[in-house]
Amino acid sequence: MINTNTKKIFTSKVSKIEKIAESSYLIEIECNFPLSVIPGQFISVYCDGLTLRRPFSVFSTNENKIGILFKERGKGTRYIKSLKQGDFIDIAGPFGNGFNIKNQKSLLIGAGIGIAPVAFLKSRLEELKIPNLLISGFLNKFEVPKNIIIDKICTDDGSLGEKGSVLNYLGQTINEFKPEVIYACGPSVVLKTIAKTGKTFDIETQVAMEKVMACGIGVCRGCVIDIRKDGKVINAAVCKDGPVFKGDEVVWQ
Repeated sequence: MINTNTKKIFTSKVSKIEKIAESSYLIEIECNFPLSVIPGQFISVYCDGLTLRRPFSVFSTNENKIGILFKERGKGTRYIKSLKQGDFIDIAGPFGNGFNIKNQKSLLIGAGIGIAPVAFLKSRLEELKIPNLLISGFLNKFEVPKNIIIDKICTDDGSLGEKGSVLNYLGQTINEFKPEVIYACGPSVVLKTIAKTGKTFDIETQVAMEKVMACGIGVCRGCVIDIRKDGKVINAAVCKDGPVFKGDEVVWQ
């Protein structure tokens, strides 16, 4: 896991906000300096009227612009959705540990909005000319975000791509693609199966955990999980020690 330790709080401007799926949005934020972000890291957004910032995985960076994907789920995301081009926005970051990129054949897996950090990772792997395949799952064709390159799409209802969860095709995809490392993001129930499958196939797995975060810097301990280190089970804060962990070190519930 890698942490750039580049942590800043800054006020920037919204350069673009658009609906990219039935319930998903992309917002691009223009900063006044070049950004250095590792796929898997996140930023925290201040939402007017709310005490706690809202964390979002970084989806893209382009010189001085940073992009995040989000679903409208509560007051924080409703506030972000209400922003317009040119509005000011207060963000902090990047925070956390990103994916440890290996020069190995890579299988990328994103479930739902978990597509964000692995799509960002895919763009980096393409730049590095590292062979990769991205498989992602959604509820239906209306939830598939536009303008994102996904090699294999699964939908629960079969309205686009393969029918069912990405987990239904995990073993088959591994046998056909023969990856040397797996990177994934999504709900814990999905990551748990991916981590166990990776162990079965003796493939290193890195998982970006989705967790409700309060402070975002490891102080409040509201996003603690158990991991194994040196034969012992210890606490780890997803926001500070993660959000990326090795799949076989997480104590899955």
